[in-house]
Amino acid sequence: MARNTKTGNAGACSHRGTGAATAGFTLIEMLIVMTILVILAGISLALYTNSVTRAHEAALKTDLSQMREALDQYYADKGKYPATLDVLVEEKYIRNIPPDPFTKSTTTWQTEMSEPDAGNPSAEIGVYNVKSGSERTALDGTRYAEW
Repeated sequence: MARNTKTGNAGACSHRGTGAATAGFTLIEMLIVMTILVILAGISLALYTNSVTRAHEAALKTDLSQMREALDQYYADKGKYPATLDVLVEEKYIRNIPPDPFTKSTTTWQTEMSEPDAGNPSAEIGVYNVKSGSERTALDGTRYAEW
């Protein structure tokens, strides 16, 4: 019998410790790493989606505020509300009608018309408020159409 001088075992050639059997990863190690990556990707996607929604909500609040301010300025200057939002653009109260961040359209804004003036029945009614045309629900639970 041949004697292996490194291990002291007769007739046995051991490869342990030489690195040949320990190279690479086991299937369990690969599955664990893949599971961790999927979990991290899912968390990242959820955070990204919420941040995009928050950005759209901030843009909607700003757009509504600016259009309502323009409506108030128009009323203060003319003594009446404009017949449509397009009048605000024509009269240079705003540069353009912004697209609704959720519907991506300038034509989906919901306008509220003013009540006829009891003291002046011949006065024209016009747009006194504007709201989003989106039916979606905000992160705080309210509908965008109620903002």
